Amino acid sequence: MSAATKKKHVFLETINNYSLPTDNQTIVRIKGPRGNNLHDVETASGETFIVSMPVKFRKSVWTKRGDFVIVEPIEEGNKVKAEIVQILNKDNIKHIKSEGMWPKEFEITEDAVEKDGYNIDRDMLPSSSEEESDESDKNLDKD
Repeated sequence: MSAATKKKHVFLETINNYSLPTDNQTIVRIKGPRGNNLHDVETASGETFIVSMPVKFRKSVWTKRGDFVIVEPIEEGNKVKAEIVQILNKDNIKHIKSEGMWPKEFEITEDAVEKDGYNIDRDMLPSSSEEESDESDKNLDKD
């Protein structure tokens, strides 16, 4: 099997896998890359630690800050505490929410907006482009 075919199968497995986390698995949010296939993650309770990306995902599936993954704890190593088992996309997240297993801490409130994977209150965001264009039109009318 060629490398491209292996990548395709891993990618399709990631997209089409709708399994729920087991008792020893945890849903976490990626805070950022550390290099060498390591990532800083944050749990729903706010705990942060380092997880590793298994070989099967390397060079075939990418993650970015704010993505959600399912991790499983590992015994070896002091700094790296878990390994990524599944990378969650929007459909996976929707399925987990429908089963009632999604952590409430990762929910987006009505007065918040999701930006780069983090919940931000609407009043903390800059004004929209429509408001800016209205203000510039008013300034032109004065001249």
